[in-house]
Amino acid sequence: MGASGSKARGLWPFASAAGGGGPEAAVSEQALVRPRGRVVPPFVFTRRGSMFYDEDGDLAHEFYEETIITKNGQKRAKLRRVHKNLIPQGIVKLDHPRIHVDFPVILYEM
Repeated sequence: MGASGSKARGLWPFASAAGGGGPEAAVSEQALVRPRGRVVPPFVFTRRGSMFYDEDGDLAHEFYEETIITKNGQKRAKLRRVHKNLIPQGIVKLDHPRIHVDFPVILYEM
């Protein structure tokens, strides 16, 4: 499926947030990674869009065009998928924030 951020970079992005008391607390609790000064929020506000724009400005996951094939004197319509001249949607803002996949927390409902 998707690759997580910690595997790609080789570090744990929420090490300083999990310690709870700054860099000293993280070191005293024998954290695996030292905090680098930048605190990463546990929420995700944007994602990469999975749709594409075509030449007309239409937005969709897939585009097809109808081609007419003549075989033995009979006309037959066939749909062919379009791969060229498609522009990715880009970054999409989420309606409500989501918890990052690498955030070390257990969700529990009572």
